[in-house]
Amino acid sequence: MPDLTGQVVLVTGAAGTIGRGVALRFAAAGAAVVAHYRTAADAARALVKQIESGGGSALALSADLAAEEECHRLVTEAAAWRGRLTALVNNAGVQPTQELPGMTLADWRAVADLNVHSVVACTQAAAAVLREGGGSVTHIASIEAHRPAPHHAHYSAAKAAVVMHARSAALEYGPYGIRVNSVSPGLIARPGIENDWPEGVRRWQEAAPAGRLGRPDDVGDACVFLASPMASWITGHDLVVDGGVSARPGW
Repeated sequence: MPDLTGQVVLVTGAAGTIGRGVALRFAAAGAAVVAHYRTAADAARALVKQIESGGGSALALSADLAAEEECHRLVTEAAAWRGRLTALVNNAGVQPTQELPGMTLADWRAVADLNVHSVVACTQAAAAVLREGGGSVTHIASIEAHRPAPHHAHYSAAKAAVVMHARSAALEYGPYGIRVNSVSPGLIARPGIENDWPEGVRRWQEAAPAGRLGRPDDVGDACVFLASPMASWITGHDLVVDGGVSARPGW
């Protein structure tokens, strides 16, 4: 793995399946990790304990990222912990399912607030810190940003916005030494998914050239790479991590 010793990374939504995987991979690479959570305090503290037991350094911080001021407070506290911040991974979000007919504007906004607007606010706050010495920002998007799924109109549109925000931010923050990219995962395994959605898991495994669901580590490795010196000339890019599903023909 790249050596990220000396880096301090903030991972939003670190108490969830993907966020936890991202945080653990950064810790394995030597980075100090700020694990954000909204309500899952026990899970975030368990993550911190796991990182520390492996010889790493971590801190759990709570914030409601639906509020702009909370996004800025989170970044400020994360940067104050070690006196610096070198990377941000915007992972926090929601993925509800709802048919588009009958969806209210309030339903749409609820998904946009957490999946898009929090990304915008956290990135702005982080950029104010990162511009002093450069750094990286990585958004967790989705392959649904490119290929929508039924009942995910609000989610797919939000993730498409996240991908384009990364490109726009890469353009405008590049002169300050800040790289901004996105990672678009496919279906990632979580405890119980085979029982909750057996048909979907089966169809995914049949469609994926790699023949399996993704693992949180797969997403984490992509994020570590993008935050490392190995990606020093990569910005404005959407890195698809889906086991090859996107390579399948759609006809």
